[in-house]
Amino acid sequence: MRLRTVLATTTAALAAATCLSAAGPAAATPQASHACSPTVSLDRFSDALDKTTYDGTFVGNFSALAVDRDGSIAALEDRSSLFDLDARTLAPKRVVALADENGAALDSEGLVIDRDGTRLITSETEPSIRRYSADGRILDRLPVPPSLLVAPAGRATANQTFEGLTLLPGGRTLLASMENAISGDSATLVRFQTWTRAKGGHFRPAAQYAYPVDAGLGVPEVQATPDGRLLVLERGFTSGVGNTVRLYLADPRRATDTSAVEKLTGQPGVRPIGKTLLADIAACPSPGATAKQPQPNPLLDNIEGMAVTGYSKGRLKVLLVSDDNQNAVQTTRFYYLRVRI
Repeated sequence: MRLRTVLATTTAALAAATCLSAAGPAAATPQASHACSPTVSLDRFSDALDKTTYDGTFVGNFSALAVDRDGSIAALEDRSSLFDLDARTLAPKRVVALADENGAALDSEGLVIDRDGTRLITSETEPSIRRYSADGRILDRLPVPPSLLVAPAGRATANQTFEGLTLLPGGRTLLASMENAISGDSATLVRFQTWTRAKGGHFRPAAQYAYPVDAGLGVPEVQATPDGRLLVLERGFTSGVGNTVRLYLADPRRATDTSAVEKLTGQPGVRPIGKTLLADIAACPSPGATAKQPQPNPLLDNIEGMAVTGYSKGRLKVLLVSDDNQNAVQTTRFYYLRVRI
């Protein structure tokens, strides 16, 4: 979802951001880890791709990340392009155009690379989940529960639907996170929908859960951890103040299946997903970072994509990316985190 941004900025801020972007990832920040919280540290950040193009396509508007089978980074932008990036340098290697069944552009938001290399991609305007081949051909479309469809067909609001998408360990369960609440639900309860893999590899709707989002925030991304829990990004924007971005560890394994619950309003019989704050990104250090608009921390921007890129003994390597909305006062920024769970 494209968040509103402040249009005013200073020439000095723009100049500083341009210099940082041009310098590339090596100049972005020192290599040493820096604590954001007792469980999260920032290794470095990179603005190397900010306001660049590749093969005639703008590089930015990123809404999701995934690790491909060859180790490269797949980066989905919300205007129907899917990039392959070099995992070490972030240099684009390929871009594939995406479209719906009628050849129209998507508002593409969530991304999973399945075990066979096909791409599962959400669009938040319907919402929908389609399966694509690596070269961008539509192979399948998943059914969506009626209540999660955009009104008047359902109870959701356009551009506030499937933002996050992840495949749980074992590869049999797919989970999509709504960005905001649907009509009739409490504003602080967001639905997470799952699908189970049936014969032939097709997914069918399964359990649904209530996730308690912080007041004023939405869910732009969710990623499964190797033990079956979830990393959840929560994000908001306040004009003149900037972004709020928080990283939570959530556990859906004891939550109530809410697929048959019409309205989520804090009923005593409904157990939501439990969550624990890992870090408020505003609390991270900001070595060398600059912001082109007001921010609580110059490191912050419209962070929207996330991927787990490594795991060892309860420690995750996590890559985040911001969606610059192709806007002069926002930045395409990659964040390299280490997370202990």
